Amino acid sequence: VAEMQRRGAVHFHVLLRLDGVDPHDRHARVPPPAGITADDLDTAVHAAARQITVTTPPHPDRPHGWPIAWGEQVDVRRIGASDSDVTDGKVAAYLAKYATKSTEVTGHCSTRLTPDTIDAYADPEGDHLARLIDACWRLGRPTHHHTTRIAAPTGERQAGLDTTPNTYAGLRRWAHMLGYGGHFLTKARRYSITFGQLRDTRATYRRTEDDTTDTITVGTLAFVGSGWLTNGDALLANTAAAQHRERRRVGREELAHEAWSGVAA
Repeated sequence: VAEMQRRGAVHFHVLLRLDGVDPHDRHARVPPPAGITADDLDTAVHAAARQITVTTPPHPDRPHGWPIAWGEQVDVRRIGASDSDVTDGKVAAYLAKYATKSTEVTGHCSTRLTPDTIDAYADPEGDHLARLIDACWRLGRPTHHHTTRIAAPTGERQAGLDTTPNTYAGLRRWAHMLGYGGHFLTKARRYSITFGQLRDTRATYRRTEDDTTDTITVGTLAFVGSGWLTNGDALLANTAAAQHRERRRVGREELAHEAWSGVAA
């Protein structure tokens, strides 16, 4: 589960389970091999967090890309262990809590940003959130422009068509989420039930549920009329409509007069 922090960073909460493998039934759940304990899994998680890094694709602002690694905050807790107060129920409630969090916790609330609205939120000299949004918009900018009006040879035109798309364009699309465009939840198929299975189960239930139960009416709607409630409302509406028609008539006359003056000159 991806949790948006108040400071604008994303924390990932991961449920890990070490299973064995049944060569005859890949869907079977079997215990891990003998000799592998929870301590070994704990050690492996910390080792992976220290050692695994990735370099981003090249960008005009940084041709060699940026190195990305896990942060120092790695907290491993064992679920259901005798010396731990972490239970299955607590974990489920914990994940459900963070599944509903978004950028509201950071103080930023907006829909998808556009060139018309970006200036209201992005500022390279502003606060932390404004700088993050500005960085997303700047790094996600189009990186290839062909502005020459001179006819180019066929080979050059084809090279322009074959240009690798900007892999950072998603930063602009998700600038309102501070650049994070991932799903809030990712699950392994063998670990848990999938969303597809849940949708199919709900659809089947709706198709087969008992429709013989009595319908409870909680409210009714009735038509009470149309038009203006008072003569004053009608007068105001008609006056506004007449003024609008008059403005359009005057505007057409002014345009016609300007056109005639231009021809006469």
